[in-house]
Amino acid sequence: MADTSKEKTLELLQDILKSAKGFGATAADVVLSDSSSVSVSRRLGKQESLRRSEEADIGLRVFVGKRSAIVSTSDRAPDALSAVAERAVAMAKNVPEDPFAGIADPSETAKAFPELDLYDPREISVEAMNEYADRAEQAARAVKGVTNSDGAEFGCGKDVSYYAASNGFAGYYESSGFSLSTSVIAGKDTAMETDYDFDSTAFFEDLSDPEAIGRSAGERAVRALNPKKGPTKQVPVVFDRRTSGGLIGAMAGGISGMAVARGTTLLKDQMGKQVFSSGITIIDDPFLKRGHRSRAFDGEGIAPQKRAIIDKGVLTGWLLDLASARQLGLTSTGNAVRSSGGPPMPRAANFYMQPGEVTPEELIADIEEGFFVTQMMGGGGNIVTGDYSRGARGFWIEKGKITYPVSEMTIAGNLKDMWMHISPANDLQMKYGIDAPTLRIDGLMVAGA
Repeated sequence: MADTSKEKTLELLQDILKSAKGFGATAADVVLSDSSSVSVSRRLGKQESLRRSEEADIGLRVFVGKRSAIVSTSDRAPDALSAVAERAVAMAKNVPEDPFAGIADPSETAKAFPELDLYDPREISVEAMNEYADRAEQAARAVKGVTNSDGAEFGCGKDVSYYAASNGFAGYYESSGFSLSTSVIAGKDTAMETDYDFDSTAFFEDLSDPEAIGRSAGERAVRALNPKKGPTKQVPVVFDRRTSGGLIGAMAGGISGMAVARGTTLLKDQMGKQVFSSGITIIDDPFLKRGHRSRAFDGEGIAPQKRAIIDKGVLTGWLLDLASARQLGLTSTGNAVRSSGGPPMPRAANFYMQPGEVTPEELIADIEEGFFVTQMMGGGGNIVTGDYSRGARGFWIEKGKITYPVSEMTIAGNLKDMWMHISPANDLQMKYGIDAPTLRIDGLMVAGA
């Protein structure tokens, strides 16, 4: 049986499109995000906040030939929406033409919507949220050496994303999210360290146990106590899973169609070339069940694709929306994302590096001296030049073992060289939306004492 509330929302979007056409638009599309969320934060067994939010933002984009404008509103009253359509068309008539602007041809739009298992209808009571947050914080504080707490937070939310266009496309998909985090302090006086852990899932049943999250946060904080500055030298650097995703996240930015079309990426002329070592494959997967960035269609109504963006080290494709695809003389890859107040932009879906065959312990076993990175600070790599410099903390490696904590370190290199020398462990975990296993890169310069 059809969900009448969602069908009525799609009818509302069709009315907006008809109104825009009536005011002179040659084409139009509209997005609507209907979301709600609840979160609680606790500290030392007491509630610090309870937040609830509900949002229903509508974003109308209209075209008058090759001229376009975007107007957003949260008012669903018919008169207000008609006024929005009239204003958008008037704005579009007074902006410069964009030769690459326009909605999808009907032949390009998605015709089937795969079931991605993104929506958990379960409702979590505030009492249960408080209990989960307390359990995580208590487990963290029970770790020997933990002296104080920054608190714990439990949140959950639901969203329905709609898209409709004057080319005949109309669709929606539902998603949900549950998250739990805690952060604690170890040590006292001037010798204190803070660390955290968290989990975030589409389904409540997949969320890690509060006690596991808490223990991990507490143990991380205690292990980081009494850090030293490491030496300044060229050594192998190992990035744990909390930091390794940034190395392929930089690459995702470098293969964005917008960056390629503008020439603002070091990868602009690397299509079909070896940019990673031959053992590396990186996947963009919009169809991952219960994935953080899964979607049945993109922000322009186009079917997304699962692709090996890096196939055995070779760059095979860009992340394209319609505008960047037209500018490059290509077709959209279904990677457009869209907010109510802005135009579509290309973005990766569930983007991850396939794991290697060795454990993290085996990955570092032959390192005589190196740096194991657990946290990073500051900016990342410059995708135009490849220059990479970031602050970091973690542990020093000696004779194949993780030893004492180090902080106030800097890692420097060049992304092109770093990508070519990556070795992955076998511990991939799909946790962030952009994910990689523990990674080793030999020959990086680190600076400390």
